Amino acid sequence: MTKPQASPAQPDWENAWATFDAAAEWRDFTADARPLNAAVLCCDRHAVGAAVALVSRTRDGVVERLTFAELQEQSERFAHVLADCGVVAGDRVAGLLPRVPELLVTIVATWRLGAVYQPLFTAFGPKAIEHRVGTSGAKVIVTDRANRSKLDEVPHSARIVTLAGDDATPLSPGDLDFHAELAAREPGLPPVPREPDDPFLIMFTSGTTGLAKPLLVPIRAILSMAHYTRDAVGLCDQDTFWNVADPGWAYGLYYAVVGPLALGHSTMLHDAPFTVAGTVAAIREHGVTNLAGSPTAFRLIMAAGPEAVAPIKGQLRAVSSAGEPLNPEVIRWFAAHLDVVIHDHYGQTETGMVLCNHHAFAHPVLQGSAGVSMPGWRVTVIDEAGNDLPPGVPGELALDLAQSPLFWFTGYDGLATPALGPAHYRSGDTAELNPDGSISFVGRADDVITSAGYRIGPFDVESALLEHPAVIEAAVVGKPDPERTEIVKAFVVLRSVEDGGEPATTALAEALRLHVKARLSAHAYPREVEFVDSLPKTPSGKIQRFVLRLAEAAKAREAAGA
Repeated sequence: MTKPQASPAQPDWENAWATFDAAAEWRDFTADARPLNAAVLCCDRHAVGAAVALVSRTRDGVVERLTFAELQEQSERFAHVLADCGVVAGDRVAGLLPRVPELLVTIVATWRLGAVYQPLFTAFGPKAIEHRVGTSGAKVIVTDRANRSKLDEVPHSARIVTLAGDDATPLSPGDLDFHAELAAREPGLPPVPREPDDPFLIMFTSGTTGLAKPLLVPIRAILSMAHYTRDAVGLCDQDTFWNVADPGWAYGLYYAVVGPLALGHSTMLHDAPFTVAGTVAAIREHGVTNLAGSPTAFRLIMAAGPEAVAPIKGQLRAVSSAGEPLNPEVIRWFAAHLDVVIHDHYGQTETGMVLCNHHAFAHPVLQGSAGVSMPGWRVTVIDEAGNDLPPGVPGELALDLAQSPLFWFTGYDGLATPALGPAHYRSGDTAELNPDGSISFVGRADDVITSAGYRIGPFDVESALLEHPAVIEAAVVGKPDPERTEIVKAFVVLRSVEDGGEPATTALAEALRLHVKARLSAHAYPREVEFVDSLPKTPSGKIQRFVLRLAEAAKAREAAGA
């Protein structure tokens, strides 16, 4: 599998999709991976010379580089540590770690044993950790001092390995010191042979609509992750790549770790909270040319204004967005002030990225569309009976399993999975097919608003609100209404007055309503606008509209009872 070169002569997407041969792609992709093991696919086969696997940047701006050869050696040493803790093929090892080199060593060492890596986002509290660790049955948890105390509140039987850092304070009783154990081991532990359907990750859904559900990701999914990184992100040899998403979540783990490393390309980890100034400085200092992230991050960059991004204008060759729909105003702003067009991509934890505006393929890019199917997948829009819908008719976004040879999801681990049927995987998202063959995201099925007989997608209203200079973020939900079934209500986060914004007034609320009414239609504008300091989000940054919707429903019941 070759990486694309930065070239104006892009291959045609339609031909690539029509001629895709999954069996041939897998043979090519694994030809130099013996034995078959995720550590071989993502590390060992690239451990030649001084090829860099990781560029790590600390909170203080200190930069460390880790070559594939060094990653192989350190992961072999740490695999001995895990093996001494009783870890064998199929066991789960959890990483509650920030974005530091030891995170990558832990992941690859786990894979080397044929074990299954489980990410734990460092912003999780004890309750979220308890649910995930209790469900996975992790045998070892690797953490650092900053997160170690959370585990004292979590019932578990796992062995704890802690990064001690420069702190001389003794570790908790029974804990192993990561670096001391690493130094005491020798390299040379060979990778355990695995099969394509054996799991190498255990993931949990992001919890936008309910309790996070576990799923196992098989080794054969690495091919799809590499394809997305190569063809949709457009990663090529000349690029310096940075995916700002945290590896505690699917987009960060799949495409800041697995995808680039499987291609033999270096990745970048920045151990610091997201700030616009820090992000711009890292892009400039490291010469980043290919950037990936979430709409939340890109909206914050836009809110900072053109002056904040002036040092990197014209530097970025490709920018990719995923996690939730990308508002058109953000696309326009990046084109105007950074000379780069963001490409929107769609996927789920259960599937990886499957619907994309590709950087490496030539095809029409319709603003507001999530793009076209990745080769190896067929994304479609269906009705309740499973029939394909024509352009312009809202339906459920689904995967046609007969024409999606890269599909790897087999269901939630130990749970019923009604979304997975014999013919389709139903995403639970509402979408529309466009006349050019691309697909536009409308919203989660539960988020779509029914008002006076009209079906209204919250994304369009939110995008219109975001075009107003006073607005930084917005979330739109249906509020119960006895006459219209629901009315559109908007929750709006304003730019601060100090940054040139406007105060929250009834006059501004009316101006926002009229702005949306003029941009969309008389039936889709928000009849109520509430100004808020922040919006409820998952730890990965996705807006949780259902939290707002449930709160409005509770208010309606209380009012009816009164």
